[in-house]
Amino acid sequence: MTKKRVASISPSKKSSLTFSTTVGQNKVSTNLTNSLAPFRIFLGHGPVQSVSLAPSARRSAGQTQKEPAEFGPTSLCRTQPVFQRAAILLQVLILALFFAPAALARPVPASFADLAEKLSPTVVNIYTTQVIKTPPWQNELFENELFRRFFGFPQAPRRHPQELKRTSLGSGVILSPDGYIVTNNHVVEDADEISVKIANHDEYPAKIVGRDPKTDIALIKIDPKEPLPAAEFGDSDALRVGDWVIAIGNPFGFEHTVTAGIVSAKGRYLGSSTYENFIQTDASINPGNSGGPLFDMQGRMVGINTAIYSRSGGNVGLGFSIPANMVKTVVEQLKETGKVSRGWLGVMIQHVTPELADQFGLDHPMGALVGEVTPDSPAEKGGLKPGDVIIKFGDKTIEQMNMLPAIVAQTPVGTRVKIEVVRDGKRKQLTVTIGKLDEESGGAAGGRIKKRLGLTVQEITPDLAESMGLDIKKGLIVTDVEPDSAAAEAGLRRGDIILEVGRRPVKSVDEFTEAVRESRGALLLLVERDGHTRYVVIKRKQK
Repeated sequence: MTKKRVASISPSKKSSLTFSTTVGQNKVSTNLTNSLAPFRIFLGHGPVQSVSLAPSARRSAGQTQKEPAEFGPTSLCRTQPVFQRAAILLQVLILALFFAPAALARPVPASFADLAEKLSPTVVNIYTTQVIKTPPWQNELFENELFRRFFGFPQAPRRHPQELKRTSLGSGVILSPDGYIVTNNHVVEDADEISVKIANHDEYPAKIVGRDPKTDIALIKIDPKEPLPAAEFGDSDALRVGDWVIAIGNPFGFEHTVTAGIVSAKGRYLGSSTYENFIQTDASINPGNSGGPLFDMQGRMVGINTAIYSRSGGNVGLGFSIPANMVKTVVEQLKETGKVSRGWLGVMIQHVTPELADQFGLDHPMGALVGEVTPDSPAEKGGLKPGDVIIKFGDKTIEQMNMLPAIVAQTPVGTRVKIEVVRDGKRKQLTVTIGKLDEESGGAAGGRIKKRLGLTVQEITPDLAESMGLDIKKGLIVTDVEPDSAAAEAGLRRGDIILEVGRRPVKSVDEFTEAVRESRGALLLLVERDGHTRYVVIKRKQK
């Protein structure tokens, strides 16, 4: 029976030596002329002109050959001692062990064609239409009776309101054969009509099953004529920086465009949502890719593409995807109830700077520093205290503060979680039972007015004032401002200190909430920023 050769050394031109090894379908070859030199010197060999361990032509033709191999113009095996022949075989063994890891390492993909062919049918193109009503046209000048009589103009006809249709496009990925599709919330948020085109160019109307603006995820449903190919969820936590990924989507309307790149970073935070924990990739993502999948090399969906960072509006190698583990958690709830329930810990946290790390006994900046613990919250019941630095939540290490809100939000309500903190320079283990986040209150002090104003405030404690370098020891600090909210339009920022509401001093969350409730119309605030005070007017948005 013929055995498969897995390693060989064969002569090459100009008296060089070539080593080849095969593992599976991967073949690694290298020139060993220079590599053999130290081994020959160590073993006492002279120069080697050419070497061949392959069977001779006579043996392959069925003839008997007593010589095991030929070395150059004269047989080294016939003229040198036996121990030198053994030394040569030892060289081969050493070199095989030396180069084997290179063959076993994951190679650069020669082509993405097989993956693209397999996965493209799971991706859909989404077209939305929004009907916009324009106000009736009229010109105040021509409506003026004296003006018309003076110039002799007739009564100007009044035009009726008009309806304009605005269309947009995006991408989505099929999650089940019966037509459930995940996409971005911003793709379908204000749509009056949603159309989905699948890979065979059939189009279907779609309805929204549920939306979650906080994570920018939406679940829609179509009724296909036959079962559809569905994507498989992967483990986004297992992704490593540098792993290959491919994106498929509908950029600028170019259907089923496939691009490839690597995972550039994990845990990215762009500042538009509390629960951001993006995967950064240099796979080309452009407008229209929103809602499309990011796949790993095993063909599993590891993310949903949602944003790009660009000054020109086009791809510059900075694309961001929602991790698949977060997508899976949200989608399951949207499918079951049409809304999302999030876990709640009940702490106000902040970044750990190098200066804070030194003060709180950390080797380097990491974790989430607890500035305040909400009374009667899961955190308080579990023993968390202001000044604790949360460095581990369950089995996940908290490298930076932004990671914690997303991880807590994904944790099912009622789950008992072990939390590791650094307290007074020492590590301490605590156990907390996760509660349910009240979206109306934001699960935090002062959050009851967040939905009305887009603003969350927190009472300033002595520990918080010291950690943030604040001169003021009491009052309220703005901890969150929602984009496009009334507070954001007024120019409020995180870190602003609120001194008065409606010319009434406020020093607690209850006082602030009461002052907001009693005020009518626009809200006047006295705010301190960078040591200077200024008045800010918040115009409440109509419900």
